[in-house]
Parts: sequence; structure tokens; C-alpha cells
Amino acid sequence: MELDTFWAKFVAQFPEYKDAERPEAWQFGVEADELADLVVRGIKTATALGYKLYELEGEALPQPGLLNIILNSKDEPVCVTQNTDLIVKPFDEVTAEFAYLEGEGDRSLDYWRRVHWAFFSEEYARYGLAFSESELVVGEVFECLYAI
Repeated sequence: MELDTFWAKFVAQFPEYKDAERPEAWQFGVEADELADLVVRGIKTATALGYKLYELEGEALPQPGLLNIILNSKDEPVCVTQNTDLIVKPFDEVTAEFAYLEGEGDRSLDYWRRVHWAFFSEEYARYGLAFSESELVVGEVFECLYAI
């Protein structure tokens, strides 16, 4: 489905957003289809990215209330999410509760640290940087408002 059509269907169901600009549409960086499906099913209600990546890419930190359109691996819209909370803390201080909200793997903190260490390390390396346990992580907590 085309983005404008998808957004129009969302607004028809949520008319309070009729004057809102269509939000950014993006896909998860790894396993886009699997992670989008977890969002739709209500299992994945959080995501994280390294703080420095926002700075390097000139992006503002996501704030509570922010809407996003989540895409699948074919860049097709799957759902609309709305941020409910923002958490910024060092990698080694991310909690088991946040890892559980991310909804991936066995939802444990050990699993979260292992896969996110690999992901963040790779992303930082693209900029010639090394990732460390003291690097700040930006965690977005969200709810799925609408899915097709």
C-alpha cells in the first residue's frame, strides 16, 4: 500500500490526526519484517539506537507523542506507532525491563546486550568509531496505534 493511502486510512480511524503532517516512515535496521510483526502483535514496544548516531546523522532525539510509520523490508507501511517514553542511559545501565519491552529473542537482558552490542558496534564502525559499554543509548518506548 502506498504511504499516502495508508496515512489516509489511519486518519480516517483516528480523526484527531487529520491536520497532522504524515510522520516519518522507516524500517528496523535488522530483520525488518520480523520486528515489524512483533510490533503489530504487541510484543515489541520499544527500540534503541546509540545516542551518537542521532548526533552524527543530524537527527533530533525522538520525543514522547511522536508518531512513526513502520515499514516492512519492501518499504510497505505496516503500522503506526506513538512514542510514550524516552530513556537515555549508558549501555551498561539499560534495564531488564527495557530489554523485555524490546520484545526480541528470549526478551532477557543478556540477549538484548549481546545483539545490541553487535548492532551498535557495527553502526558505530561505519563512522570510524568504537562502541563501548559507557556509550549512551536512546530507548524509545511506544504503542502500536494502528496496523493493517
